[in-house]
Amino acid sequence: MGSSRFAFFGILLLCTCSASPPNFVLLFADDLGFGDLGCYGHPSSLTPNLDRLAAEGLRFTDFYSTCPVCSPSRASLLTGRYQTRSGIYPDVLYPGSIGGLPLNETTIAEVLKPLGYATAAIGKWHLGLGHNGMFLPTKQGFDHFLGIPYSHDMGPCKNLTCFPPDIKCYGLCDIGSVAVPLMENEIIKQQPVNFLDLEKTYSDFATNFITTSVEKKQPFFLYYPSHHTHYPQYAGIGAAGQSLRGPYGDSLLEFDNSVGHLVETLKRTGVINNTLVFFTSDNGPELMRRSRGGIAGPLKCGKSTTYEGGMREPAIAYWPGTIKPGVTHEMASTLDILPTLARLAGAELPPVMLDGVDMTDILVNQGKSKRETVMFYPVNPSEDYGLFALRLGKYKAHFYTQGAFHSSTTPDKDCSALRETHDPPLIFDLEADPCELYALPVDESDIQSVLQQVKTVKEQFESSMVFGESQMAKGKDPSLEPCCNPECSPKPSCCHC
Repeated sequence: MGSSRFAFFGILLLCTCSASPPNFVLLFADDLGFGDLGCYGHPSSLTPNLDRLAAEGLRFTDFYSTCPVCSPSRASLLTGRYQTRSGIYPDVLYPGSIGGLPLNETTIAEVLKPLGYATAAIGKWHLGLGHNGMFLPTKQGFDHFLGIPYSHDMGPCKNLTCFPPDIKCYGLCDIGSVAVPLMENEIIKQQPVNFLDLEKTYSDFATNFITTSVEKKQPFFLYYPSHHTHYPQYAGIGAAGQSLRGPYGDSLLEFDNSVGHLVETLKRTGVINNTLVFFTSDNGPELMRRSRGGIAGPLKCGKSTTYEGGMREPAIAYWPGTIKPGVTHEMASTLDILPTLARLAGAELPPVMLDGVDMTDILVNQGKSKRETVMFYPVNPSEDYGLFALRLGKYKAHFYTQGAFHSSTTPDKDCSALRETHDPPLIFDLEADPCELYALPVDESDIQSVLQQVKTVKEQFESSMVFGESQMAKGKDPSLEPCCNPECSPKPSCCHC
């Protein structure tokens, strides 16, 4: 009792007695695998800045996203709610999508703004554009937005330059859409985007945002969902040709360089000791791209699957003087970030069903997680099928397994297999077998007990899950695709400026 009381008062003092509320920098990589960083064991990745954050901060081994593809995982990150509740399913949003993250959902930015936080989003939004930009970050609690409103492969890239001096992007990307735009707030600044200068543009914007906030003595929340390391990879002069991993490694190095610039800015402005920097990724690696698609390390399969490689992510928490260096094996999720930042800032939680839990005790005391379960929904969830898998403690139960095109090039046939039903479910001990290679015998008494617990937890969770209206089912309208010259013709090819 004494130690828990001490921990409580320590957190209370942290939140109420510091000179100012803490700042937050949330870094979100794209399609980065569990095994892609140097600090997670990759032998040739150059990620010195992220490795330093891991060495001086807290590195997670059991951290999860909520979906193995982009838009749903981003919705959960920002709302603390499974994507099925907000309607960001199935699959992802596109340039002409009519739907987007519903405006009645509460984002982290909207939680923090009543406390006077300055808020900015830089990079890949991918939660909708809609009529008159109604779903952009500036409509969802962010004061500033500089970035691409969706994935940077959602536009023709055949003749675009991805590496200096003039190395064209690998592949075609989406040929039938408008060229990928760079937007500032709701205005198109550039179309198509210049990939070679993009990271510097973001870095300069972030530096200015942090510096201005500090000068105003205003706490800030910076959300940086990077385009790296999603296909097609790109990198400017500072990283191109500098890694040992080819285009993928150069892309990763450029992201790592940006992390280094952000940390230097926090140091230079004197707020490094009052800022939580949290890094993770949206989903597992796109294995179909082979050496250009990242790796999941020892984990099974990758993007678009509910195996560990699709949804277990690297994660690092860094806060000098508050978070002690170490490694935690406690379970945590992107869902937990909103309630954690709210607790640290002293903000009120939104009055809705949240799926996240406060992980402050893990961060500050390297304590136990409040999270006992992780739920695994597929890319195309439905109420008919429900959960595909569930993790309870160290055990994971697969009710359905299914491979995916995004993971289809791996020698493991499970990564490309059709959907298969498992009754009883496949049970794996993720502590002894994180690779999900050896299903446990379900006829043993201790596993029978686990199965019963899993069944109870699954029934309780699914009874509480109310599926929101699918935003993707609203369809697409080509007239919604962003065009810097809206009166031009013929579209989409005329949208250049």
